[in-house]
Amino acid sequence: MRRLPSLSALRAFEAAARHGSFKQAANELAVTPTAISHQIRLLEEYTGLCLFDRQVRKVALTDAGVVLYPVLRDGFNAVEKALQSLEKTHERRSVIISTTNAFMARWLAPRLTGFQKLYPEIDLELHASDQAVDLGTDVADIAIRYGRGPYPGMVAEPLFTDRFAPVCSTQLGSIGHADLGQLPLIDFKWTHDHPLNPTWKNWFAAVALPWKARRGRLVFSDEGHAIQAALAGQGIALLSLELVAEDIAAGRLTQPFGPSIPGHTYHLVRSAGHIPGPHIESALAWLRSQLLHEGDQSGARAK
Repeated sequence: MRRLPSLSALRAFEAAARHGSFKQAANELAVTPTAISHQIRLLEEYTGLCLFDRQVRKVALTDAGVVLYPVLRDGFNAVEKALQSLEKTHERRSVIISTTNAFMARWLAPRLTGFQKLYPEIDLELHASDQAVDLGTDVADIAIRYGRGPYPGMVAEPLFTDRFAPVCSTQLGSIGHADLGQLPLIDFKWTHDHPLNPTWKNWFAAVALPWKARRGRLVFSDEGHAIQAALAGQGIALLSLELVAEDIAAGRLTQPFGPSIPGHTYHLVRSAGHIPGPHIESALAWLRSQLLHEGDQSGARAK
């Protein structure tokens, strides 16, 4: 059985020796200088040795105090380090990922189970917005951005370019080019105007058909809503083949005719001014594996 003095006395001595002051030790330990003096007196009585040379405005260690101080200092440091290590072991790690509303709902959210199985210790926070967020703040650690760049101040990895094609519900039956004038065209507004946006106007140009404003169009402010309208059989939509791939595979949607036209490029983006921690690196690696695989699938669908 160990024979040791009280922990309070040992803490009071170590703090006073480190600061060279009973008053500063009292401030650190949230007690009065009198309490520090009392604890040190108890320790001196326990050891039978004088540990401090008490002067008018300061205290100094005696030879006995010089021997005892580094032992206690190193011991308390070791305890603190061990406790911090235990806290880190059980600390939850979180990663905030930002992307567009449609990509979040149609692509990222359905795949999150795979991430959770690989990294159960990491919490994901998902931020959906069609406006680019500032990755230099606490809003997001990683973004999946859709566009052509550049992204100043960011590390941006181009992953793959998707393709857009006419898509409609299988409930509408067999449809050909002639039906373009009979069924409503489903469209959505792009957040940023760009001449190369995969719009119906550009698709008509690609097939050398005249484009004119058509009555009965359904124009949504959100791409996800345009997808829902197509699933409901409300017309023909020009949609990303990546975002509706599962619906086509399941027979809910069909691509009745071509061609497909290129969309923009998906980029994996993070701030150039922040070094990612291990948990963010894990999320980046998982996203790369998923998105690069999607790029391979995109290439196969484009052929």
